[in-house]
Amino acid sequence: MKHLLTTAVIALGAAAPAMAENWTMTTTWPSSLELIEFDKHWVELANKLIDDDKLTIEFYEGGSLVPAGEVFGAVESGTIQAGGDWPGYWAGRDAAFSPLATTASLFNAVDYVNWIQEWGGAELYNEVYGKFGMVYLPYGVTNNESGFRTVDKPIRSTEDLQGLRLRLSGLEQGKLLEKLGGNQVSMAGGEIYQSLERGVIDGAEFSTPNVDFSGGFQQVTKYWSTPGWHQSSSIFGVMINKAAWDALDDETRERLEIAADATLLWSLAFTEKRATEAVAQFKEAGTEINRLDDATLEQIQTMANETIEEVACENPLSAKVYASQVGYLQDYSSWRDASAPFNLGRTPNGPDLAKLQECAQ
Repeated sequence: MKHLLTTAVIALGAAAPAMAENWTMTTTWPSSLELIEFDKHWVELANKLIDDDKLTIEFYEGGSLVPAGEVFGAVESGTIQAGGDWPGYWAGRDAAFSPLATTASLFNAVDYVNWIQEWGGAELYNEVYGKFGMVYLPYGVTNNESGFRTVDKPIRSTEDLQGLRLRLSGLEQGKLLEKLGGNQVSMAGGEIYQSLERGVIDGAEFSTPNVDFSGGFQQVTKYWSTPGWHQSSSIFGVMINKAAWDALDDETRERLEIAADATLLWSLAFTEKRATEAVAQFKEAGTEINRLDDATLEQIQTMANETIEEVACENPLSAKVYASQVGYLQDYSSWRDASAPFNLGRTPNGPDLAKLQECAQ
């Protein structure tokens, strides 16, 4: 009898459906900044694609659960299962996060998509985040950022950067700005408006025109210097606690990846349309727009290459990421240059690939 009861219990357990996973997710972005739309879009799509009896993701806007700077730690510890981010915020933990987020005068948005999807980029995101017990799905991409917005002094050349206190994110970006004569000030996106208003900083960069407009920067700045050479493109995505990821079945993980790929494509078109609309809005608000000339951009490119090599050669994993990116640029150039001008951007004269490969050893 005991044997029969045991057999029956085992049979019932095998027949019972697996318990549904319920994830809590937040982001580094408050609801006032349009970058949160990337997170919302992925969550909505993922919840549509995945059966409720397998996984449900409950999303909270940035700051409602933990401060923006603590999202990484919350996911790493398993306090929450997922967190939307921009990888560059974690460069203080490992410099390799920086090129996973953006590059100075190298990648455009299509370059990031190409590299992630077909040139080994996805594996490098997971190698870097994997050091901290996480899986990473890139699901947002933007083209180059607006550039600097200043309160009283326009930036029409690198000479105009001298002595300016500018809010700027990014490890390489800060070092490059200092070489050009400016001073990097680090602060969260939500602090920029008041800092500009109170004169704590002379100017700031943050994101694409639409995101900057959503932050109200047109109300506290008069001048806009383009292009955004400091961040020629940016990537956003979701950090997922590895234990939470491993608890899912293969089909559910695949659907999360499908949702990320779809959101990645959508994000580019969404941002480009919204950025175009925002340019008109800034003009209507009376913002003066000044573009750096091509000779200045070539000078910045040379200095950016030097800065990338310096930073990368202090961290083998960072050098490995950069070597992969520059290797992609050189490989893709055979077709991109042959198809110019009907192609997908430019092939920049970037850093020394051999030097990056040596530093990656």
